[in-house]
Amino acid sequence: MLKTVIFDMDGVIIDSEAQHAKASLNTFKELGVDTDLDYCKSFTGSSSKKMAETAIKDFSLDITTNALLDKLNLAKKKLHEKEGYIPVEGVDALIKRLYKDGVQLAIASSSSPKEIETVVKKLGIKKYFEKLVSASSVANPKPSPDTFLLALEKLGAAPEDTVIIEDSTFGVKAAKAANVACIGFINPNSGNQNLNDADVLIESFDGIDKTFIENTLLRSQGKPLTIASTKRLFIRELAVSDIPDIYPIYSDSQVKKYIDNIDDYLELEMEKQKAYIQNVYSFYGFGLWGVFGKTSKKLIGRCGLENETIDGTNEIMLSYLLDNQHWGYGYALECCEAVLKYAKEQLELKRIVAVIDFDNIRSIKTAEKLGMKYEKDVVFNNRNRHLYSIYL
Repeated sequence: MLKTVIFDMDGVIIDSEAQHAKASLNTFKELGVDTDLDYCKSFTGSSSKKMAETAIKDFSLDITTNALLDKLNLAKKKLHEKEGYIPVEGVDALIKRLYKDGVQLAIASSSSPKEIETVVKKLGIKKYFEKLVSASSVANPKPSPDTFLLALEKLGAAPEDTVIIEDSTFGVKAAKAANVACIGFINPNSGNQNLNDADVLIESFDGIDKTFIENTLLRSQGKPLTIASTKRLFIRELAVSDIPDIYPIYSDSQVKKYIDNIDDYLELEMEKQKAYIQNVYSFYGFGLWGVFGKTSKKLIGRCGLENETIDGTNEIMLSYLLDNQHWGYGYALECCEAVLKYAKEQLELKRIVAVIDFDNIRSIKTAEKLGMKYEKDVVFNNRNRHLYSIYL
């Protein structure tokens, strides 16, 4: 379960990385250094102290680290006083949602303690954060994990219950070095950052909530994600440990009648299921998920979405199968409604189709109750079938 979220500040909470690079460039020019913004941006995610130490060596500057650091911080302060602190769009709403949901929050930034304090006060968000941690309190700034490890220590938080949100190469590397799941926020104003080591990348905070962050945490640990919960059912990704429970469902002749490409040797089929679980969910973000009874907690079938080429067109296809002991109770409609809702709200899909055998009257009725419309007849997997569709 997600318990803690740690935010970087510059480039995540405030859109300040471009300001900082500009302030640094102004400082270097005052000292007679011939450099450019790209040099200054190369320190994005690291600390001003690290920049000062490196610049003194790179340009043989006759100045102490502390003196240069004071100049850099003063230049940033003047620029912020002139231009103000620009919040990243949507992050304040996310912070408030997470706080309301009982998630422990912290900031772990390369900025100074005074600057972090000023930002949270100016933006009116200080009360939402349990701890404010600065890289000035550790020996090694990002990409070293020290800043995040100190934050975890101060919070009493465990890495396996925590997610970090970062916008820089150094920050993502620091998060992963601390063995913490990381969301990489692609902020175009933070320069050309390599965030590929993050567990997931986002371009905005719109639609990001506790569930999304918790799913990122689960995915980073190789655990199945919960997709939806209904009145009687819950739908989640299948785990390899669920495979023995799939066996009896696939063994049933009434179920096999409507499933394509099922291997008659079911031990081989279960190996195929194992490969599917290990690869498809993380690659596409969807697939055939497990359907479980809320009361029994037992697997009663599968329902989900698949990529298919149908009549020469790439489609997203709704598919489901249930243990025949659970036919006739409305479970198919209930789980399919939940999947379509997920497809619309979480995956932002626009069109879903279903391919149904001519004699599968139950599935035809389910498709119609879902609001799907008959479109045409197609040949799919060498069988003539009806194609139904719905626009979400």
